[in-house]
Amino acid sequence: MKTKILIAIFLILSTNAWAEERYAEKVKWFSLKEGKERAMAEKKPMLVDFAVAKGCPRCDFLQKNVYSKDEIVKKINSDFVPIFIDLSKKLSPEEKVLGEKYDFKNDCLLLFLDYNGNVIKEPEAGQMCFADKIEPEVFIKYLDGVKNRMFKK
Repeated sequence: MKTKILIAIFLILSTNAWAEERYAEKVKWFSLKEGKERAMAEKKPMLVDFAVAKGCPRCDFLQKNVYSKDEIVKKINSDFVPIFIDLSKKLSPEEKVLGEKYDFKNDCLLLFLDYNGNVIKEPEAGQMCFADKIEPEVFIKYLDGVKNRMFKK
């Protein structure tokens, strides 16, 4: 009897862990080329993150504390076209040109662009370009500000 109870508990816990991982919201990243095409077709702003997948304190903080929050993920996936440019790999000519346009010096950079590729500045916060971490609450407000600015044009 104890064995059956232990097996049942194990199965319930395993299923819950699997379900949480399976259904957790995740940002659906695109390449620059695909993202630009999608943004133009859907008339959505782009969130472009020049980052490294692992090893950068700023990028790790974003992954663990910002891009992992369901509220943020939902806003990004529904209101923006998220584009990830991996700085640990060789950049395409198009990625390099975009980074140089905003003086990124091959360092981490976060840009919000309209579907034509022009930077969107949130009136109260300015342009979001940073090499340090940003708190989730600040990021949510920025997302809302950029979205509102984009659609007020």
